[in-house]
Amino acid sequence: MKYRAILTTKNKTKQKAKMKNEIEINGEIYIKKTEMAETAEGHYVIVRCKNAGVHAGYLKSRKDGVVTLINSRRLWRWWSKFTLSGLATCGVLRSKEKEVRFACVLPKLDLTESDVCEVIYCTEDARKSIQSIPEHTNK
Repeated sequence: MKYRAILTTKNKTKQKAKMKNEIEINGEIYIKKTEMAETAEGHYVIVRCKNAGVHAGYLKSRKDGVVTLINSRRLWRWWSKFTLSGLATCGVLRSKEKEVRFACVLPKLDLTESDVCEVIYCTEDARKSIQSIPEHTNK
């Protein structure tokens, strides 16, 4: 089985229950690769940037200093299990869905690799949760 790192080291005083298809090795949690959200469009990811903010979308390519996402959204405000890693694993906290602010879907977005801090691969449940949030408007 292939696993991909998703979360950082767990807090030793608060052991949290592992989801199905997770294993822990040396304090790191890994999720079975087949549980990752991948379609013909590519892997669904969250990209955190230094200047361009946070985006969620399908990773089309990562070459020549550019990270290209398709069908992506800018994430302005989110509630998850504490971090973006929690958002990528579990999705939006259901009790806070009305407080989340995600922008419209962009067909294609290029981000400079020098601005990208991290690319976090999402689970299928997280992808569905993120995509279920309606587009935020100022109305």
